[in-house]
Amino acid sequence: MIHVFVGTLAEYIKLAPLLWRMESAGLPYRLIDSGQHADRSESFRDELGLRAPDYVMGGTRSVDSVPAALWWAAGLGRKLARPRQLDRTVFGGRSGICVVHGDTPTALIGALMAKRVGLALAHVEAGLRTHRWLHPFPEEIVRVAVDRLADLLFAPDGTAAEELRKRRVKGRIITGSSNTVSDALRAALAGGAGWHSSTHRPRPVVVTMHRVENLHRRRRRQGLVHVIKRLAETTPVRWYVHEPTRRALKSADQAGLEASGVELVPMVPHAEFVRALARAPFAITDGGSIQEECALLGVPVLLWRDRTDRADGLGENAVLSRYDPGVVEAFLADPERFRRARRLPQSSPSQEILEVLAEWVDG
Repeated sequence: MIHVFVGTLAEYIKLAPLLWRMESAGLPYRLIDSGQHADRSESFRDELGLRAPDYVMGGTRSVDSVPAALWWAAGLGRKLARPRQLDRTVFGGRSGICVVHGDTPTALIGALMAKRVGLALAHVEAGLRTHRWLHPFPEEIVRVAVDRLADLLFAPDGTAAEELRKRRVKGRIITGSSNTVSDALRAALAGGAGWHSSTHRPRPVVVTMHRVENLHRRRRRQGLVHVIKRLAETTPVRWYVHEPTRRALKSADQAGLEASGVELVPMVPHAEFVRALARAPFAITDGGSIQEECALLGVPVLLWRDRTDRADGLGENAVLSRYDPGVVEAFLADPERFRRARRLPQSSPSQEILEVLAEWVDG
């Protein structure tokens, strides 16, 4: 049996193409939701056309603060002390392999639970590193820990695969043709017939910020607010605001942004966001997935980070700001020079993963 362990929007988006292919092929799988984004998971699944999970963990509220994360992790951690009950409830008493994704707390919890009950472990998007243990925190630690536990490590490219070989991980390394986000991106664009409206109004710059390293460091958070307010004086700007970001931004910040003409909007369905990103003049973000999407779309993007664990687009359409005002000003002076041609791969990384996982179906 293939157990798929998810809990965040990014995980749902990047694993949805794999789940679609399993459904299409009639391959049985067990879907487990960790509850990390509990109050939004149902809408994620509805948006992506995914079925209800076989087992849901956690409570009814999303884990979007440090205290909530500690309480949630402690609750799930207690399950590790009862492996028989864990096996029976979470994994349905079925042997096989558990698939986790990326560097979230959900990935670590899923990996620990799978190994605790004797399941094999597959890590999708393995091998990415910044080589700084506390940047980003806790993502860097989570990724390394899951890589060490995994039996199958699906690296999105040769650079990630080589990183895994250097670390001498014990699991089998499979080098993919690209990240599974390319499958999700292709699906989102395919569903947008007519999205290229004939209107000649300027398209807004796309902005997002959600990482702990920015939300809880006043200088970095305020630095982005200052940049966006100045940008809005001459350019339409739409800031897609995650709930933790809304709480981190003071009311005065939000009022100042709106007074400057910035459009503050809640998060929207992935397909809608992708289409807005595809037609944007450029983007400013701290999101790793958005960095990947911009690289595939060729959209100029300024990364509001000191380091990134992804090489996607760097030196081409993506500029790592390192919070350096000089770098920021140089990008904003002429972002169009960073635009590149769209380059969606022809192959499907999700199909490549499924072909390896298929041997576990009858487990």
